[in-house]
Amino acid sequence: MNETGNNFNVEEIFGSKVFTIGKMKERLPKTVYREVVKVMGQGGSLSKTSADVVAKAMKDWAIENGATHYTHWFQPLTGITAEKQDAFVTHPDEEGKMLMDFSGKELIKGEADASSFPSGGLRATFEARGYTVWDITSPVFLKEGATGVVLCIPTAFYSYTGEALDKKTPLLRSMEAVSEQALRIIRLFGNNTSKKVTASVGPEQEYFIIDREKYLKRKDLIFTGRTLFGAPAPKGQELEDHYYGAIRERIGAYMKDINIELWKLGVTAKTQHNEVAPAQHELAPIYETANIAVDHNQLVMETMKKVAGRHGLTCLLHEKPFAGVNGSGKHNNWSLSTDDGINLLDPGVTPNDNIQFLLVLACILKAVDTHADLLRQSAADVGNDLRLGADEAPPAILSVFLGDQLDDVVAQLVETGIADHSIQGEKLVTGVSTLTDIQKDATDRNRTSPFAFTGNKFEFRSVGSSDSIASPNTTLNAIVAESFCEAADELEKADDFEQAVHDMIKKYLYEHRRIIFNGNGYSKEWVEEAARRGLPNIPSMVEAAEALTTEKSIRLFEKFGIYTKAELVSRQEITYETYSKYINIEAKTMIDMASKQYIPAVIGFTKNLADTIVALNSIGADCAVQKKLLSDVSGKLNEATDALNALSEVVVRVEKLPTEKEKAFAFKDEVKPAMDSLRAPIDALEMMVDEKLWPVPNYDELIFEV
Repeated sequence: MNETGNNFNVEEIFGSKVFTIGKMKERLPKTVYREVVKVMGQGGSLSKTSADVVAKAMKDWAIENGATHYTHWFQPLTGITAEKQDAFVTHPDEEGKMLMDFSGKELIKGEADASSFPSGGLRATFEARGYTVWDITSPVFLKEGATGVVLCIPTAFYSYTGEALDKKTPLLRSMEAVSEQALRIIRLFGNNTSKKVTASVGPEQEYFIIDREKYLKRKDLIFTGRTLFGAPAPKGQELEDHYYGAIRERIGAYMKDINIELWKLGVTAKTQHNEVAPAQHELAPIYETANIAVDHNQLVMETMKKVAGRHGLTCLLHEKPFAGVNGSGKHNNWSLSTDDGINLLDPGVTPNDNIQFLLVLACILKAVDTHADLLRQSAADVGNDLRLGADEAPPAILSVFLGDQLDDVVAQLVETGIADHSIQGEKLVTGVSTLTDIQKDATDRNRTSPFAFTGNKFEFRSVGSSDSIASPNTTLNAIVAESFCEAADELEKADDFEQAVHDMIKKYLYEHRRIIFNGNGYSKEWVEEAARRGLPNIPSMVEAAEALTTEKSIRLFEKFGIYTKAELVSRQEITYETYSKYINIEAKTMIDMASKQYIPAVIGFTKNLADTIVALNSIGADCAVQKKLLSDVSGKLNEATDALNALSEVVVRVEKLPTEKEKAFAFKDEVKPAMDSLRAPIDALEMMVDEKLWPVPNYDELIFEV
């Protein structure tokens, strides 16, 4: 089988690098296998004996596939993954023969340095010990790289005193919370067979691909992931000729290798296409449980970057690597399903008659409206501040798109108390005898909506392309769990359930209808209307951080044991610190590039111009054009120099501010405007200076020459 050629069998390679349930069934004794499956589905702990058996089976399988090391693979609050690799080797025996071993204890628990990862003040530097704990619900896999083949064990990460220092722990807690509360809801409707409700997620991943040789010539891309300078190319995405267009050969070869690598890792990569902006593309998987979807999305991002290098390319996951064209998001498709296959977000043919669905919908609307600020915060990162609100990215104002059918049902219930009909999809008449007329959906989609209902799921479109999807889904699960809990508390005590649930649905829809918006999220009118409705408009990551420690947020997360107040305060502190560090790096990169590359290049150009003017004057030739250009360039050069000095001064001053919160707000309010003031004249100079003298590849080369 040639995996990198044209002949390979997807069914054969899929999951080949994963210690799947099927491999467990083959390799484990029946009693141990049943114990593992029970713990995966119902919780609990493996016995020590069973853990040892599982560990040995994993080790044997890994070694058979070339592994020499194992690692506890975890997701600290840096937003990426972390690992410490240990070899399977133990002390040689008496004859000097090396023994390979891996115990149940090593499988279940690892020790990591907790002081060097972000903790937001939870742990002092001298309090180093931390623990990683095996997440049995996420499959173990093999990762191959320059160090060889490594057995990766997905784990949670805790401090010595028990605080969660990762993104997985809160997610797992939130999944249990929403399952428990959703079961209470469906029990009210007579469902006594479902044992679990799972949050399922399908994260679409957008990304840019550029030539690696050109990437390495730009310090801003290397240090920050985005272009801090750059005049627009003569052509951008105006013609929309890139979207869904034919995939270039070089990109196609890259996509093919990504698919192969991801399929081996058990990632259900399904859809691939060109996105709207030049050099932009998308990969979408099939839905999985939220926990596995989070792990797999991290693998997707890591694999994209790794495979790009093999093709002489670089994958950019920054939300806005290029100004003036679309940024990249990660559309988080979220739904709730029972263990026996019932989707709680399936409205059915006539949603007006589906009372359980209407209650679930009303609860979700209540959750999003009540915690719009918190949901906005869950999708906040530095790059997303540059993306939200334009170029097909949703605005920072949280609203829910339901579409015509459900909006009409809501209107009927709110205005009359009875929904006696549902708008049905009509036929799309093609007008061509050889083309089949098709049934249209009852509603369209809204590309400007942050939180849109799309048939049997909600698409949270605000999430940034480089961000982990753990936090958005933790928050989604938590706020919906709270809403379900409050509804169940009331309905379980009702004497007349049918009347009580009818009244509750009407009440929730009436009180939270303001969150529904089906119009143009980019319009000035919507900003004004949202303010009139009292919806929060939180433009930046720094301001969004405030939502983490409000009384209602602390009450929500502590109620379900997802975060403690201390963990929330720490995450807020990390948010401020992260923002400051990112903007500081960007500012210093701009200072470095302007000082060492752009300004010297422009000075060289002005010298050439001046020499030309002198030469023309010496022979009495007209040099008006050259003089005008020299004057214009010199003016912009002076402007750039002044802006460079101003940026340098403000960075030094802001760095000395006493608290992380003060620094973060100052970087946003003072440093970022100073950065914009430096970029403007440099970008203008790029349009004046001889292209051959410009020190870095421009937008034309970066996004069109791939």
